[in-house]
Order: sequence, then structure tokens, then C-alpha cells
Amino acid sequence: MIDILYFAWLRERIGTNREQVETQAATVADLVAELEARSEGHGLAFADKTSLRVALDQELADFAAPLSGVREVAFFPPMTGG
Repeated sequence: MIDILYFAWLRERIGTNREQVETQAATVADLVAELEARSEGHGLAFADKTSLRVALDQELADFAAPLSGVREVAFFPPMTGG
């Protein structure tokens, strides 16, 4: 099981801030493909992957990163300064 966390507009589109998923995905990209198929909201949230960032166990990563041993995946929009 992997904990998936959603922030900002991803949370709004999916309708929850967290879920646990059972997955055989090898990479973040594989996981995203599985998540997109879960619901219309998931599909909308992941439609533009260029506007997404990901962290694995609270460390920034990219979509090619392996999921082996990962317990938490967080998806969020790019952070802006201010």
C-alpha cells in the first residue's frame, strides 16, 4: 500500500486530500497512469502533467523515479514565490 497525498487544485478535482492504493506500478509515471483511470476527477487532475510536481517520502522526484520501497507519494502544483 502506498499513501497518495493531493494538494491544491488536485485535491479539489479528485475530491480528497489522501488515499491509499495498492499498486504494482514501477515508476511514478506508471502510478499516474493507474490513478488517471480511477475516476473522471483523477483524469482531470492528471491531464496536464507538465503542471505537476511529485515528492516521494517527502523528497522531490520526477515522473521516471522508481516506487520501490516508497511509502508516500505527494502530488502538487509548482510552488510560486511571493
